[in-house]
Amino acid sequence: MAQHFLLSAAARSLSIGKVMRMSDRGVANVFARLRWPTTDGKPVCPNCGCTACYDCRRSAHLRWRCQACGSDFSLTSGTLFSSHKLPLKTYLLSIVLFCNEVKGKSMLALSRDLGVQYKTAFVLAHKLREAMAASLRGLKIGGEGKVAEIDGAYFGGHVRPENLAADRVDRRLAENQSGKRKVVVVVRERDGRTLPSVFDSEDAATSFIRSRVAKGTVVHADESPAWNSLHAKFSMKRINHQEGYSIDDACTNGAESFFSRMRRGELGHHHHIAGIYFARYAQEAAWREDHRRIGNGDQAEGVIGLAMGLGPSIDFCGYWQRATAG
Repeated sequence: MAQHFLLSAAARSLSIGKVMRMSDRGVANVFARLRWPTTDGKPVCPNCGCTACYDCRRSAHLRWRCQACGSDFSLTSGTLFSSHKLPLKTYLLSIVLFCNEVKGKSMLALSRDLGVQYKTAFVLAHKLREAMAASLRGLKIGGEGKVAEIDGAYFGGHVRPENLAADRVDRRLAENQSGKRKVVVVVRERDGRTLPSVFDSEDAATSFIRSRVAKGTVVHADESPAWNSLHAKFSMKRINHQEGYSIDDACTNGAESFFSRMRRGELGHHHHIAGIYFARYAQEAAWREDHRRIGNGDQAEGVIGLAMGLGPSIDFCGYWQRATAG
């Protein structure tokens, strides 16, 4: 039997010990190389794009000034990590710890690993999810001759049953639910990318599927009536899971694999993932599923590259300060 990838040496391309042994300059070089890959880490002014920049640091922290526009900038200016308070080595360590977990990282565990407050770990983890989500922007699934699987699964909104059997109600009825229960609909290309999104019901996802699945794709789905309208645009193969997992080449096992990872992350790490940031957890699970056969060093560099290519977070820049002011 072939060895599982996570048991191979290729999966262990970057260790926590290696990060801790890196100098501050070495860590800075990693971030610089991934922020400015076209110049091999040479600083580029984020304001005007000029490469004629000189060192103007006032302390140990790297800082440059642009000769063209005169603006000052640092390694993280204008990125997802702008105005950071923690050392860059801590950020690199947090990214490695975050990527090492195959089902997601508990923010409470991350706060203990880094020696920071839970609130700090909460914001940092959500920024990393925001970076992972950036890889899904504008993503199209499938194409001529390709196969995509679609499926939906409900998460969140758990209603605890009453202690006495006489007081219990039918929690399947809408009037007895919390209103927080949402469905994650995933579109997954075989041997390709995974694209999830969150909706109130599977029926509400059909326009999303039509816009993000390319023409000519063969779509596999279960027998949920929500997918009936997709027959007008796509060649469909349907399967009844009460009869089997795969029948006549029709199956949605790839989509089910994504839900298995997300469900284990919810039960084992996150516990409560419903709410306004629910989609971030689904996008994180999709990123982990797509990169499951890539070494952890390449995973960490990929997340850093995505984060350094984004601007400051709208949702999480000053998150707790806004909550206090409100």
